[in-house]
Amino acid sequence: MSMIPIISKLYCSSSQTVLEVRKRPHVVNGGGFVVTDCSGQRVVFRVDGCGIHGTKGQLILRDGEGDALLLIRRKGGMVEALSIYKKWRGYSLDYEGLQNLVFSLKEPNSCLVKNNGIRISSEPKAASNKGWDFEIRGYFPDRSCSIVDIRGNVIAQVGVNKEVEKLMASKDLYHVVVKPGMDQAFVFGVIAILDYIYGESTYC
Repeated sequence: MSMIPIISKLYCSSSQTVLEVRKRPHVVNGGGFVVTDCSGQRVVFRVDGCGIHGTKGQLILRDGEGDALLLIRRKGGMVEALSIYKKWRGYSLDYEGLQNLVFSLKEPNSCLVKNNGIRISSEPKAASNKGWDFEIRGYFPDRSCSIVDIRGNVIAQVGVNKEVEKLMASKDLYHVVVKPGMDQAFVFGVIAILDYIYGESTYC
């Protein structure tokens, strides 16, 4: 089994991992969400919504101890406003706070874009002749979507437990299945962007 450490091999597991996600209301810590193991006891990641630091289009992924792992920013400006895509960039943060670009995500900004999927490129650019490495299939607000690689293999899947769905009208609690070898920090960086795009807990 090969590891795909986009942020760090520390976040790659040799076995399939199921993690639970619980959204935080904006009145608590400025929104965002908390990721725990399937028992709900151990916090694995936290995502700070932009309500925390007051900067639109900026998110932070933290580890279970609260240390920042990933800074996520949406590009802005007139060029971006006129583009058919909105672009997001994910930067890993080292212990000195230095930023290193590790992935970029393109969000269609226009209904004119055919096959208007959300696509992600790892950095530095892979050798893929398609110009992207992963894409989103399905619809995140329904909690029914996957991140797939360029060969169509599912690397992570978002879903809702049917029993939980019966009890909760909202989809504030859901799970993510991450396949063996995949970087879990990267997966939740992408999910943080999806959450923002669809105006959920990280949005402000």
